[in-house]
Amino acid sequence: MLKIGLTGGIGSGKSTVAKIFEVLGIPVYYADDAAKRLMNEDENLKHSIIKYFGEESYINNTLNRAFISKQVFNNAEKLAALNSFVHPATINDAEQWMKKQKTYYAIKEAALIFESNIHQNLDYVIGVGAPEELRIARTMQRDSITKEDVIKRMKNQMDEAEKMQRCDFIIYNDEQKAVLPQVLALHEKLLLIKM
Repeated sequence: MLKIGLTGGIGSGKSTVAKIFEVLGIPVYYADDAAKRLMNEDENLKHSIIKYFGEESYINNTLNRAFISKQVFNNAEKLAALNSFVHPATINDAEQWMKKQKTYYAIKEAALIFESNIHQNLDYVIGVGAPEELRIARTMQRDSITKEDVIKRMKNQMDEAEKMQRCDFIIYNDEQKAVLPQVLALHEKLLLIKM
């Protein structure tokens, strides 16, 4: 089975593209959702978070998201620490998930595929690209946050142009080119790849 990564900057429309692949019968592992789940379920991960951030990290055995967000927002050192706990747990969880899939290929959707070196464990990476202003507008609307907040988040991600250069395939989600035909064409191409 081919292991495919799906990535793109904030507001690029990765999730939209992932949902289309799911409609085509391709299983998708959503790294962000998995990370949120694991921070509540994985005892080793919980222990690491509590040890570093303190007992306030959890309320009634559930991650105190507001507290953690406040800790890591605008603090690169604390964000790096949190990522150093969460990424290995998520990578391991994704590996176990991939082993259970029975389709010709399966997708791991994650914003930080190159930043976390996840790409080394994948056969191909699909990038979802969109112009920066459009990505900012989408994120502002989706998350009800300011332009400045979106730009701060973008600074924690790899430059979009560099990210797209490193991808094997690119889907343009720029509101100029229809996404569905691009996904269908790529799906057909992936089914023809010999393992």
